[in-house]
Amino acid sequence: MSPSKNVLDEARELVEKRLADLDEERKRLERALAELGGKVTGRRPGRPRGSGKSSGAPKKRRRRRGGTRADQAVALVEKEPGISASDIAKQMKIKPNYLYRVLSDLEKEGRVKKDGRKYFPAAG
Repeated sequence: MSPSKNVLDEARELVEKRLADLDEERKRLERALAELGGKVTGRRPGRPRGSGKSSGAPKKRRRRRGGTRADQAVALVEKEPGISASDIAKQMKIKPNYLYRVLSDLEKEGRVKKDGRKYFPAAG
């Protein structure tokens, strides 16, 4: 065995031992914190948040009812010309800050027109 390979093996063993020691120390500290009534924080090693089960199967998506948000907004504007964005958001049960983006895109597409704070159906 070459001397450099031996040195690398020793270094690897030292790092692995140190990691094991740190894991044990963390467990002891978390137990002590729990006994003191503290909340144990920090992530455990493993799968990243939100990754779900990795079964390999594609995730099922929920079906939309009533079309897209943009279509819903246009329908409300056509039903109530001169409606405000906050009123549209209330009726759609979504936050206005999201709806402003939707309405902006609808304006660019020419599907609605804005006059002050009111929205009207596009002529056509």
